[in-house]
Amino acid sequence: MIRISSLFVLLAFWVVAAKLTADPQILPMPTALAGPLWSELISGELPYHLAMTALRVAWAFSLAMSIGLILGLVMGIFPSIDKWLDPWLVVFLNLPALVLIVLCYLWIGLNGTAAIIAVTLNKIPNVTTIIREGGRALDPNLAAMGQVFAMRRRTYLRHVVLPQIAPFIAAAARSGIAVIWKIVLVVEFLGRSDGIGFQIHLYFQLFDVAMVLVYSLSFIAVMLLVEWLVLQPWERHTRRWRDA
Repeated sequence: MIRISSLFVLLAFWVVAAKLTADPQILPMPTALAGPLWSELISGELPYHLAMTALRVAWAFSLAMSIGLILGLVMGIFPSIDKWLDPWLVVFLNLPALVLIVLCYLWIGLNGTAAIIAVTLNKIPNVTTIIREGGRALDPNLAAMGQVFAMRRRTYLRHVVLPQIAPFIAAAARSGIAVIWKIVLVVEFLGRSDGIGFQIHLYFQLFDVAMVLVYSLSFIAVMLLVEWLVLQPWERHTRRWRDA
């Protein structure tokens, strides 16, 4: 209920700002978006472009989380490997997203593969950094317990390592999804012919603020649902053992 109330407060600020500007070409009223939104829904344009962007986000998120999880655990558990890979991590953490996007398009071409690879490469270092801290925080006493009871590797990973690392995975996922979809929009803005970013680019060229807001807010709404219905409940679930 508090979250809904908070969104209504934000909506009230929007209404006040729209009244102060008094120019729908600069900032239209929220109600002015209903017509364009409905038109895009009926035509099928909005669902199609939402689906294309969501697909790219899903692919990039899955790849970044999988690769980042492995690298982070290895670097967190083995200090010698961490020393070798840490300079690489620092370089990629500080490499601008725009540079990677442009290079991927130049090297691979203006296609969907390049777009997904560019987004994935941008996010892997962040996921790796968070998971590495989780690897460093693993309790050595629990590791010793696993050795005493001669746990199988799969059992040890499932019942000892995973519960400890799960909050870090949840944190990486929450921050990851928020960053990835924004980078996906940039990728689509620069070099794709579909997706929310492409549509924003199209209506930017037409100076159509209302349509830019329609496409932007539609995908923000999707990401809010993912956050509230999937990521936050999952994060609470991963932390339940700490509160027990």
